[in-house]
Amino acid sequence: MSLFVLAASAIPWGYIVLGVIALAVLVLFIRNIRVVPQAQAFVIERLGTYRTTWKTGIHAKVPFLDKIERRVSLKERVADFPPQAVITRDNVTMQIDTVVFYQIVDPVLYCYGIENPIVAIENLSATTLRNLIGDLELDETLTSRDVINTRMRQTLDEATDPWGIKVNRVELKNIIPPREIQTAMERQMKAEREKRENILISEGQKEALIRVAEGEKEAAILRADAKKEQAIRESQGKAEAILTIQNATAQGLRMIKEVGADEALIALKSLETMATVADGRATKIIIPSNLQSLAGLAVSFKELMSDSNIDTSEKPHQGVADRS
Repeated sequence: MSLFVLAASAIPWGYIVLGVIALAVLVLFIRNIRVVPQAQAFVIERLGTYRTTWKTGIHAKVPFLDKIERRVSLKERVADFPPQAVITRDNVTMQIDTVVFYQIVDPVLYCYGIENPIVAIENLSATTLRNLIGDLELDETLTSRDVINTRMRQTLDEATDPWGIKVNRVELKNIIPPREIQTAMERQMKAEREKRENILISEGQKEALIRVAEGEKEAAILRADAKKEQAIRESQGKAEAILTIQNATAQGLRMIKEVGADEALIALKSLETMATVADGRATKIIIPSNLQSLAGLAVSFKELMSDSNIDTSEKPHQGVADRS
């Protein structure tokens, strides 16, 4: 104990004070060193006045003079606003809620441009939405989401530019018409679907009738072609038969001519032909004059032959009588 007191008394008090002061300065310097993360920015004030903006990295501020006024995130943000009552041009009241995607591009304007930027964006989106919907009818409102989103984004982006905010997108989250309008729309949709169903059914029936008619037409054409082909083939067969008969007749005449037939032979052949004709069903037969004379000659020849037969049969009886 005595040795420690002697050593402490040997160290000058001035060094101790300097060491304490140096340690305090070191601690104070370390405490005033800040690291800015990615996608963030720090707004620095000195004695209540804007001095600078720290970007991503390591920075040090002057103790007791500099102050970090606000830490600003540069990431894109989403603001989901509650439904707003709007009235269309045809006096239909509906509820529409919007979603705004925005991003802070200037931290200084964001800190000093407006007191509460989110509330300002909400009110601005509500008034802009009422102005746009007031110029549209109900059907146009329900079918023009893209147009409304684009026009709202442009309007909000221009209005928030002095606040250091950029509006990237605006979306209509829900469009809620009154219950009566919803019921009428459901009935209209049902009627439209029934109409399309009836149209499709009638078109199907029409197509079926057309197909049946085309099939009957093709069948009739095929039947007519078949009859035509049959008639042509029958005519060709008859023509070939007639041609064959004519060829045979001509061949026979050529043969008669070649053998040198006289008039008696020709007359005999004519008689044979007349006999064939007489065997038919004809009730009247017209005989040429030359054939009639030949027929008479044939009858006379027949009678002569019969008389000669009678004479020969009677001669034996006369001889017996003479003997007796």
